[in-house]
Amino acid sequence: MTTENKIKEVRNDRCGDRYFEIQHSSGLRIYLYPKEKHNSTYAVFGTKYGSIDNCFQATGDKEPQCVPSGIAHYLEHKMFESEDGDAFARYAKTGASANAYTSFDMTCYLFSCTENVYEALEILLDFVQSPYFTEKTVQKEQGIIGQEIRMYDDNPQWRVMFNLLKALYHNHPVKIDIAGTIESIAQITPELLYKCYNTFYNLNNMALCVAGNIDPERVLALCDKMLKPSPPSKVQRIFEPEPETIVQPRIEQSLSVAVPLFELGFKESVANGRANVQQLAATDILLEALASPASPLYRSLLDDGLINEASFSHEYFEGPGFASVIFSGESADPDAVAERIKEEIQRIRREGIGKEAFRRAKNAVYGRNLMALNDVGVIANTMLSLSFADRELFSYIDAVAEADEDSVLARLDVQLNPENSAISIVKPIR
Repeated sequence: MTTENKIKEVRNDRCGDRYFEIQHSSGLRIYLYPKEKHNSTYAVFGTKYGSIDNCFQATGDKEPQCVPSGIAHYLEHKMFESEDGDAFARYAKTGASANAYTSFDMTCYLFSCTENVYEALEILLDFVQSPYFTEKTVQKEQGIIGQEIRMYDDNPQWRVMFNLLKALYHNHPVKIDIAGTIESIAQITPELLYKCYNTFYNLNNMALCVAGNIDPERVLALCDKMLKPSPPSKVQRIFEPEPETIVQPRIEQSLSVAVPLFELGFKESVANGRANVQQLAATDILLEALASPASPLYRSLLDDGLINEASFSHEYFEGPGFASVIFSGESADPDAVAERIKEEIQRIRREGIGKEAFRRAKNAVYGRNLMALNDVGVIANTMLSLSFADRELFSYIDAVAEADEDSVLARLDVQLNPENSAISIVKPIR
């Protein structure tokens, strides 16, 4: 291993696991999580760059630059191409399964495999560092992504979510579809793609996570060989101020569905920045106590035929400049479900969670997270997203184990305000 890399071993006695965190000399943060008894390996190479990054100013830029919506997703598509062919054809020779995704705040390239780990990793490190955009290939992609956008316009699950975000957020770009619009992607050029690539695909803005049956020294030696050092750089994300209030309490659309879909969102103030691991753990326990299958609310909604087991769920949806708790599912009467959720929130505010319900919820969250450490894909993806949010995996697990009811109720005080809630419904076409 080169002596220029800073290597830290991170251990956790609770789960009996360890990983290596490396600040590579190239500028890249690397996380290596050996799971010697596993047959498979999963690697993800990501950049802190997603669909919300439409206006930014990087080190050396004299002015902020605003770019068309959907460009991060567009760039993800183009990265698989090179002058010599596409990366999927190279992966096919190794037997690895490759993919990529763009979310609101990051873009990730990944593969999983049971053999030829280092060959597959070399391909990953190579193509993500080798952009190749021409006028002809960029124009060709506009038709492909245009079809994808039209497909999502008719997708009920996608529409119920983005309609909710439009009801919650006045200005934040989280309300804009990740793929952009037909009109916005028509403005994308090779020059804009190179501008975004050179800004956000700087290794100082990226991370690599590899979990599975790996030899850390061999992985690091490959990184030493493949990574091209990036000059130090920082990117300032620029967002319009977002009011704490919602836009509208209700939004509806009719599409081809058999049963109405709904999403009920509670917008949270982000004036104090993103939640730390203690607050994140407390929110997860709170939502488990409130709406998991073991909760009184879930049981009563199910018994009254207002939800079904296949679709009802909840999540804490948060990122740079946005945070909401969202409940979703199918229901013949979404308004009745929303009312019952709000009543249960008020009851817990008055009466607390209760000793036994709190213990059950905490144990469920803790056990689920420990079980997830057996899944190399979950490990790698979770470590990457935690890293981009300046959080750490084992600290989060410790925070769950050490949470008390008061800390969970403190989260309830700043979340789940009915006055800052909105419901999105997709109804069947009559």
